[in-house]
Amino acid sequence: MTPLKPTDEQLPNKHGGNNKVILQHSRVYRETGSWTPAVHQFLAYLAEQQFTGVPECLGMTPDGREILTLVAGEICDGHLAGPFASCDTLRSAAKFLRQLHDCSANWPEKESHTGWMLPVREPVEVICHGDYAPYNVAFEGEQVVGLFDFDTAHPGPRIWDLAYAIYCWAPFKTHPDDAIGTLNEQISRARLFCQAYGLAHQQRITLVDNMIERLTVLVNFMQVQAEQGNLDFQQHIAAGHHLAYLEDIDYLTSNQNQITQGLGNARTG
Repeated sequence: MTPLKPTDEQLPNKHGGNNKVILQHSRVYRETGSWTPAVHQFLAYLAEQQFTGVPECLGMTPDGREILTLVAGEICDGHLAGPFASCDTLRSAAKFLRQLHDCSANWPEKESHTGWMLPVREPVEVICHGDYAPYNVAFEGEQVVGLFDFDTAHPGPRIWDLAYAIYCWAPFKTHPDDAIGTLNEQISRARLFCQAYGLAHQQRITLVDNMIERLTVLVNFMQVQAEQGNLDFQQHIAAGHHLAYLEDIDYLTSNQNQITQGLGNARTG
């Protein structure tokens, strides 16, 4: 292996804080955690199933970094604009997540592994990515062709992963850097995501409840990690990142009836 050098390109890692991500010769070098062995087992399963567009683990460096293949494609900074915000891109994102869920549902070991970063969520139906947002996917034109950063992967129900995904892709966000469109436009995008994924009507009407709970769990997780001395989450709390989630919880709660009605209008979608 070619030694890492200070001149190697350091990739942006928006949710990793001090967790440096280095790109060298189409290989990605990342710091690891207690969850890494479980994630590597899942990525190995995806590779066995010839599921394309996700990283493959190539091993570890002597200092404990994981070595992953680079997922090809264009990336965005998380703000949905231009082709990243198109309806075709939205449909593609939903279909990619559905394919990942369907593949993971058949993993015989999805309920036997422990040590994930996030708690296992019952009922276990799939392996949730845990952070299926625009900043973690690779694009080719208006198509989602890849997905990376599986640190938050964990077993759970489809709706749990969909709740955070749709929250990010609609997006039901209030911060000026993240918010796009009117509430009605956000509902329309959320409905389109549900249709492209193939989410049943009875699950759509529980979506807002799941979004609110998912964000509440996230804020609690951030606060606990910060209290336990995690420097990355201490920085997130100090920067007020949790406050944005709390604002979004209020936004979802205030508009829950309208969003739920809008999502439930297309039973055959």
